[in-house]
Amino acid sequence: MRTLLCVLMVAGLTLAADGNATGKWTGRFNLTNPDGEMHESGAVLNLKQTGSEVTGSVGPNEEEQTVIQKGKIEGNRITMEAEHHGRTIKFDLVLAADRITGDASVSAEDGQTAKAKVDVTRTK
Repeated sequence: MRTLLCVLMVAGLTLAADGNATGKWTGRFNLTNPDGEMHESGAVLNLKQTGSEVTGSVGPNEEEQTVIQKGKIEGNRITMEAEHHGRTIKFDLVLAADRITGDASVSAEDGQTAKAKVDVTRTK
């Protein structure tokens, strides 16, 4: 009986870790330039998860969205890329219930780079 209970608990934790990223997520995208200057921006992620693939769009608001490239989810970790105004943004995020947090690295065509923190919650 005790073994069965342990197996059920582990199975439940595994299912909880494999959440579904599908939905609309809104929050903050806080960018830090190499010189330490910070810029706060809104963040809107429209995500669709099919198996381990994540598709959709990201941007600072609903009107300015960019298509996600190379999006995937493994357990609760989401990785994806997007091109926005000549910049490549690589996301390394964690899904926990109705919240996604993590980091983004931004690289421009001219070689400049920046780091960002992402913090969004599910709205739909």
